[in-house]
Amino acid sequence: MTGPFEPVTASRSPLGNPSLSLTMARVAAASLLTSFALLACSPLRFVDVESENQSSRIEHLVMHFTSVDFARSMRMLTERTQRPVSAHYLVPENGDPTYPHRRLSVYRLVDEEHRAWHAGQSHWNGDDALNASSIGIEIVNRSACSPVPLGNEPAPPEDRCEFHDFDAEQIDLVIELVLDILERHPRIDPVDIVGHSDIAPDRRLDPGPTFPWRRLYEHGIGAWYDDDTVNRYRERFEGRPPTLTLLQRALKSYGYDVNETGEHDPQTQAALVAFQMHFRASDWSGQPDAETAAILFALLEKYRPRALSPLLEPSL
Repeated sequence: MTGPFEPVTASRSPLGNPSLSLTMARVAAASLLTSFALLACSPLRFVDVESENQSSRIEHLVMHFTSVDFARSMRMLTERTQRPVSAHYLVPENGDPTYPHRRLSVYRLVDEEHRAWHAGQSHWNGDDALNASSIGIEIVNRSACSPVPLGNEPAPPEDRCEFHDFDAEQIDLVIELVLDILERHPRIDPVDIVGHSDIAPDRRLDPGPTFPWRRLYEHGIGAWYDDDTVNRYRERFEGRPPTLTLLQRALKSYGYDVNETGEHDPQTQAALVAFQMHFRASDWSGQPDAETAAILFALLEKYRPRALSPLLEPSL
């Protein structure tokens, strides 16, 4: 996928500082030449024999939005700060006055074989600290939530967050990028293509309820439920709703970091908000209901059938 990738050179610096970019390029070139020289002088000789006993470190793909424009996104993701962050890829959006080109291009910021700092404290399906096992894609989008003052009870996300639609051409580029990534990393399962909110529901809401997960699924990316299966479970749960304990077990079986408490506590509500934003964006209040449970159990039946069986035995 060479077309959509845009090399950042001195003449095309998105940060508007050609001299700085040129200096960095010269330093990088010098370092590369030094590395080759050291290798040439090394007394070690290697024989390459590829072992069959290996696998890619990449098992997850995480979607984010930046909440800021392209120029600030580039600075945030490429420059050292007190709280440094990065991602493997950045996808700009149309209509952004800080984006310097007519044609949208994917910006590659971190090599896929290296760890980008995008997931933070995170968990998915038994795995923690997903920076080590994931590729992160940041998408320029102005969606954001107002901060909560210290000591104050946070307002519900729907009252303090503003979510914007994603640009259609931008999403086309995201789809092309992800399909390209999946060709290189076919071990990424559909259920392991997630949002930042899925892996850190207690502190993140991106990519938010406007992200078109179903459109990605229609292009062979990620997980989605079958309507007939949802209808079947909905009929059961409308007559006999699952207990909160069962719902917590089901959320954990799908991948969310939820403990069984039998209560509608903050961790459960946060996981439900993340799940609903992903799979039922029309209502992401975090309240348990028959439709949410039906979608969750339909997804388990489709993608995690072994985890579903023990959940069904005592309840249905």
